[in-house]
Amino acid sequence: MAGVTVTLAEIRDSPLSVDEVLSSVADARAGGTCVFVGTVRNHDAKSGGSAGAAAGEEAEKERVLELDYSAHPQAAEVARALAERLAADGRSVRIGVVHRVGRLDIGDLAVVVAVSAEHRGEAFDVCRELIDELKATVPIWKHQRFADGSDEWVGLP
Repeated sequence: MAGVTVTLAEIRDSPLSVDEVLSSVADARAGGTCVFVGTVRNHDAKSGGSAGAAAGEEAEKERVLELDYSAHPQAAEVARALAERLAADGRSVRIGVVHRVGRLDIGDLAVVVAVSAEHRGEAFDVCRELIDELKATVPIWKHQRFADGSDEWVGLP
């Protein structure tokens, strides 16, 4: 599809705006827009706990007090390359992705991704691929602090 645009691909240390990302992917050619918003939740399974859970069992959750996200200096470039690769297959019209770094509190927005496409199916598919691959490949690391005084890094190589 001609005119596919990656409108945003940024890593920021300031609060994120769903409206900003959503409006960045608006386009008259788009019949559907899908948005994913990742927020800081008040609990998580520690890495050791989730690996030890049996199939069908939920890992014991620990209360999260706060977290910090850190990113490699090239993380924004990696995020843009990912968005451009997904845009190149022609399923979407516009793509936007913004991830926050720094100290975040419970309820803060950590990541916002949006995809507009001619049809809703493509918008959903590309949005899911974008967030899943972002979490798996973009060098952003989470340092969680738990209520029991322990902490853990998530996403380190």
